[in-house]
Amino acid sequence: MELNVSPPVLHIEQLDFHFATHSVFQRFSRQFGPGITWLRGANGAGKTTLLKLAGGALLPARGAIRLDKLDSGLQPLAYRAQAFYCGGDTPALPWLQVHEFLDLHLALYPGSDKTLLNDELSAFAMTSTLQQSITGLSLGQHKKLQLALALALPVRLLLIDEPFNGLDANAMAYLRQRLSEPQRLARQCIVLTSHVEPQVPLAATLDLSLLHPGFADKP
Repeated sequence: MELNVSPPVLHIEQLDFHFATHSVFQRFSRQFGPGITWLRGANGAGKTTLLKLAGGALLPARGAIRLDKLDSGLQPLAYRAQAFYCGGDTPALPWLQVHEFLDLHLALYPGSDKTLLNDELSAFAMTSTLQQSITGLSLGQHKKLQLALALALPVRLLLIDEPFNGLDANAMAYLRQRLSEPQRLARQCIVLTSHVEPQVPLAATLDLSLLHPGFADKP
């Protein structure tokens, strides 16, 4: 299934979100278009939180998050079928083997191409892990597994948290190449966090430290 031919746009409108101890976003509004936005900011500024909110893993206290015309609160299943959050954390599915974990994602995203996913797994040297338990993977392998999904799934919104952490030089070079492809940049809205210069074509940069007085001076 082909992606929607119109350029993807992520709308965040009057977003409020807080943890028990502190507020992270207050009336935050932002529009993200096609291409890559580099989300910057000091630790605690809300980078991962914003990605999880945009991916539907967290719910805002107030406000709206829309991908094109899909509202994440009103149409959560349709919204999540067009978005993928790649955090690199260990999946909370310890009973699955790697191939079962991948098949689950292919089933959740209409139009997925298993051949394309296999190509990405091969590029990340992950093919030999398919019969292993998820719990048997190293943290670096978990990151590569999710990055393979991120590059293969037919989504309009791609959210990647620290994609270069834990990768070897070859994997980093391959990831930068795939993220820099003009066709991908035109058809996907990509928001990524990174403590290092991504070295990919950027459509925009957003520093969340500027939302929180004092954060900009922290290491």
